[in-house]
Amino acid sequence: MRKVSVFGATGSIGENTFDLLQRQGGREAFCTVALTGGRNVARLAAQARALGAEVAVTAHEDCLAELRAALAGSGIEAAAGAEALLEAADRPADWVMSAIVGAAGLAPGFRALAQGATLALANKESLVTAGPLLLAESARHGARILPVDSEHSAVFQALVGEDMAAVERIIITASGGALRDWPLDQLAQASVADASRHPNWSMGQRITIDSASMFNKAMELIETREYFGVEPGKIEVLVHPESIVHALVGFRDGALMAHMGAPDMRHAIGYALNWPQRTALPVARLDLAALGKLSFAAPDEVRWPALRIAREVMAAQGIAGTVFNAAKEVALDAFIAGQIGFLGMSTLVERTLAQMEAQVGLGKAVESLDMILQTDAEARAQARLLIGHNKD
Repeated sequence: MRKVSVFGATGSIGENTFDLLQRQGGREAFCTVALTGGRNVARLAAQARALGAEVAVTAHEDCLAELRAALAGSGIEAAAGAEALLEAADRPADWVMSAIVGAAGLAPGFRALAQGATLALANKESLVTAGPLLLAESARHGARILPVDSEHSAVFQALVGEDMAAVERIIITASGGALRDWPLDQLAQASVADASRHPNWSMGQRITIDSASMFNKAMELIETREYFGVEPGKIEVLVHPESIVHALVGFRDGALMAHMGAPDMRHAIGYALNWPQRTALPVARLDLAALGKLSFAAPDEVRWPALRIAREVMAAQGIAGTVFNAAKEVALDAFIAGQIGFLGMSTLVERTLAQMEAQVGLGKAVESLDMILQTDAEARAQARLLIGHNKD
């Protein structure tokens, strides 16, 4: 019986993972080691009871009493806080879903790899901020990282049995998000509610807003470079409103291999959960005749400056990815809190990168996880300082 853990169990990726675990036999087929979540303690406890988890962990220490009460009589251990998350990651498991949103998911992922586990990676920030270190840690412990972003899972599947030396380009697609068809001169007025209505995907608020700003695709550009080891110039983005083609791989013989599927994260999660086999999944089957046509367009980097910034980050290398992600997270928080406007997010990220370049230099080599965490903290402080100056 495979031992599994899910970090970020109550988010959208975590819920889809829970659904698949239940559909594939639940506690009769899997030994669930750890489930972690945030403040949705009731849901975390319900999942833990359903799967018979050894431990349930909330990231928030002030939620521990509530979690303990919700698990009373179940025999499931309850824990809370950052140290408890790391302790849960230290528990041996065969397969670990890394779906904690943001840089908070970085350290647990590293710790899980030390068990030689298969890490199903939905945490974009891990590769953006620490790609080389994460891959080296995986190799050192004989672990495996499987991509769970729909785009990178699609590329991974298109490359099965192929020689990377034959790859000419990798194309990842973007829906364009909630504001795709808004006139450019109205984007500055977009509200949090406007940016939170994705036309195709059912996702959490933060990633839905990242989709509208294209910061999620900017992150995925960097992820593609790190995970697949391709030159930045070989990675392209296409706007594809239907979200049916998730990625394409072009080869030197002119062939273009596309991965297609309904916009349902259970495709990528199920592939990672069952790899290297394919198992029947409860997702819609495509009817191409009913679809009729698929459309594609080059992205407008005036509308979506995040894509240009990501290419500059890839060119800078070093700690640029860490600074980029930290500033992006602070910018998103500020937009949600009403401190800056929609277009202010990309401006804040650019200004933070410029300030950090002037202060410490973005190109300096990443040497350790501690260095990444320190840089992350410094970049967040700089971004918050810039927000404060804007208010003065």
